[in-house]
Amino acid sequence: MFAIQGRDYARVQVELKAIEARLRAWHRANADSRRLASIPGVGLICAAALVLKAPDPHAFPSGRHFAAWMGLTPKDHSTAGKTRIGKITRAGDERLRSVLVSGATSVIQQAKKGRGRPAPWLVALLARKSPKLAAIALANKIARIAWKLLTTGESYDGGRMSGASAVA
Repeated sequence: MFAIQGRDYARVQVELKAIEARLRAWHRANADSRRLASIPGVGLICAAALVLKAPDPHAFPSGRHFAAWMGLTPKDHSTAGKTRIGKITRAGDERLRSVLVSGATSVIQQAKKGRGRPAPWLVALLARKSPKLAAIALANKIARIAWKLLTTGESYDGGRMSGASAVA
């Protein structure tokens, strides 16, 4: 029985390598995916997911609307002039949101270990909020940057986008 499972495991590994090779080839051929992968916290899988799963970015009037479509903005429970912000709405594509949050979490882990140059806003946020909340905030920021790059066709420049992401 273990020999059968070992052969199945080896077959699945070969299939995964073939799928990964096709994904890398598609990524190299797609300019939008390559531009998005230059954002800290966005890798090959996240860039491909953003390009493939997100609707036309021109359909959103701003990056905030794009992030809200993904469910990365807090739900508003305000009344009578008193602002009450709740948890994220979790609207949109769950897998796309989780890939963005996962990338943001990895940027935060690198910042906590002292690697790279974390943005001052991220350091200040980590000082007063939990890493999970900071990851959601960073994922929101990454989504807004991705919207900007997709709509304008520009390349990511960490130095020009002051404090745009965690690591330049």
